[in-house]
Amino acid sequence: MNQETFEKNYTMSSLHKAIKVLKAFTKEEPNLSLTELSKKTGISISSLQRFVSTFVYEGFLHKDEGTKRYQLGHSLLYLGNLVKQESSLIIVAEPILRKLNEDMGESVSMNIIDGLERRCIVNYDSTYPLSTKMYVGDTSPLYAGASSKTLLAFMPNVEDYVEHITLEPITDKTICSKEQLLNELQQIRVQRFAISNSERVRGACSVSAPILNASHQIIASVTLVIPEVRYNDYDENHLIATILNVAANIEKQLF
Repeated sequence: MNQETFEKNYTMSSLHKAIKVLKAFTKEEPNLSLTELSKKTGISISSLQRFVSTFVYEGFLHKDEGTKRYQLGHSLLYLGNLVKQESSLIIVAEPILRKLNEDMGESVSMNIIDGLERRCIVNYDSTYPLSTKMYVGDTSPLYAGASSKTLLAFMPNVEDYVEHITLEPITDKTICSKEQLLNELQQIRVQRFAISNSERVRGACSVSAPILNASHQIIASVTLVIPEVRYNDYDENHLIATILNVAANIEKQLF
């Protein structure tokens, strides 16, 4: 089933729009006016007013009456804490990823598929002055970078995704050939790890492995991110073995 058929038969357009409103807020843009929300979501001002009024009433958005700008509300913080406390994936993965970060001093993250994007759900920053910053909640396309391609390689109906997506260059090393991307995804499925260099962030090298459930369906990817200038200080085979071992350890405790 392709994305268009799924959206037509199994989803609610009004709920999609409501979710778009919440996802419009980012770390870079935590406060938005109604006009800015309309531009970011493509929702008309009149429709948007009903959405934001409901969200404000339920505590999912807060409106500053002085500036007339909106920000995410405390109800989301409460729900987010519930997810973190009750999510077996995060409970199991966090101490394992924290130890990897402490042992190596490099950035470590865990990511999931969110719609048609990669979303970071756990992150530990590098202890080195030179590092690549990532934040919980960050998103990126599924076709660029090791953490994203690891998720995409094991995603159901991956061929449909590749067929319908537009591969836009994020850097000069982003894969923009659909044939090349499909070949690489097949290789990732076979070897169960992915490596990338500057595909999404120039100067950042990543090594990633999937976390799969008992039915070999993708749950998340775990990733080491190392600046290119420091990457050759490591033995690449050791990095691969390390991230595979971390993923296997998480899977073992989950299942």
